[in-house]
Amino acid sequence: MGVAVRVGGLEGWRQLLLALTAGAALGLVQAPWSFPLAFFAALPVIYWLHSGAISSRRAALVGWFAGLGYFGLTLAWIVEPFLIDIARDGWMAPFALFFMAAGLAAFWAAAFWLAPRNRTLMLIVLWSLAELARSYFFTGFPWGLTGYGWLDTPIMQMASVIGVHGVGFMTMVGVALMLRRQMMRVVSGALIFTLMWAFGTYQLSKPVAPRADEYIVRIVQPNVEQKLKWLPEFQQTFFQRQLDLSARVGSPDIVIWPEAAVPFLPEERADLLQDISFAAKGAEVILGARRRDESGNWYNRLVLLNSDGVLIDSYDKFHLVPFGEYVPFQSILSKTGISTLTGTGWTAGEGPRVISSGDAPPFLPLICYEAIFPSHLSVDGARPDWIVQITNDAWFGEFSGPYQHLAQARVRAIEQGLPLARSANTGISTMVDPFGRMIEAIPLGQMGVIDVALPARLPETLYSRGGDWPIAGFLLLLTLLQLLSYNRRRS
Repeated sequence: MGVAVRVGGLEGWRQLLLALTAGAALGLVQAPWSFPLAFFAALPVIYWLHSGAISSRRAALVGWFAGLGYFGLTLAWIVEPFLIDIARDGWMAPFALFFMAAGLAAFWAAAFWLAPRNRTLMLIVLWSLAELARSYFFTGFPWGLTGYGWLDTPIMQMASVIGVHGVGFMTMVGVALMLRRQMMRVVSGALIFTLMWAFGTYQLSKPVAPRADEYIVRIVQPNVEQKLKWLPEFQQTFFQRQLDLSARVGSPDIVIWPEAAVPFLPEERADLLQDISFAAKGAEVILGARRRDESGNWYNRLVLLNSDGVLIDSYDKFHLVPFGEYVPFQSILSKTGISTLTGTGWTAGEGPRVISSGDAPPFLPLICYEAIFPSHLSVDGARPDWIVQITNDAWFGEFSGPYQHLAQARVRAIEQGLPLARSANTGISTMVDPFGRMIEAIPLGQMGVIDVALPARLPETLYSRGGDWPIAGFLLLLTLLQLLSYNRRRS
């Protein structure tokens, strides 16, 4: 009896336990494990379990347990924010992880429920659509998409053509074809991976051209512990630390500090902005701060200072973290009194845009969480020269969260063909070239500063022109064709 038959014949708790295990094994493709061979071990088991499900309800349970294993592993970092003040918030950590994993697994369950058994291609199409759906529905949460598993291989360069969703879809198709008994299908599956690998190898063989005008970026990583960051007795110490790092030997053209780098409101402390400019030796400075408007609303903010320490432009984060930075359905919850427990949170800005003020090459600003959304890099008007992400990954701990966050930011560089400068409070701060490779970096949990020449951008990529619309349209078309074929066979 073959492995496929034995796995497909499992029932009861054994079937669901194997689905949970296979889902967790699939999670090993993500950072920090970065083990893409897990695709070839985990996906076949999940396909066979779905084919062996005796009903749509059972198939949905297989999908949900596989998703629970996958998201339970990849989102393990979610407990970290609750451990900052463990005496007060620690009890919520396991509930946060379970309910987050369970909620995202529901998207997989829906795909497995809808897909007819023994129709693996239909399952793959619906599964890929489910991943697209979770990237957009309810403000979206595209963390840990399967396509990220190829980041440190040439295959990831396909994201410049079909995006990370397309890479994930092609991976699932390739694995499914290689499981077939017909030689032509096995060869077709192997050919998919061969062609993707060959394309990526060709892309990576191209040299990254230097800018005609050399532009030196200084990236600062102060390494401030989150539990100490906002204590009044430490604020001056941490501010001075960033000044000292900015004043290191060298002559950068711009200095970048991380998210929420200063404890004061920039408009109220022109004297401290002058101190920053003096430390930066007259270079322009990008830093994270806060803003409060006349109505008392607070914004998570990126500001640009010119060579004289004058604030010349700013950007307010517009995609906020649900329950982390704002409370959904605030108007309803305020009537119940629940909002008094959570606070009013932050206010969203107006949306992504390119900053082209001052002497800095035009750049697209991203604050923390925004870098996980491929769609947020599609803006109207002139194309930027680079991407700037400021973040405070101290919230994510030191195990998997910071590495996964960085991995997703690197894929944004590949998709857009743009270099990316990343300043993270506790790491990992780096300059990424347009192919997603880190040129130089400061390791996680270390204080430091790096000076890196900004690479030139690549020509506009196919993905940057169309975004997720082509892959979404293709998947919907395949769904329609599969449904027509399935109904014709039943008739």
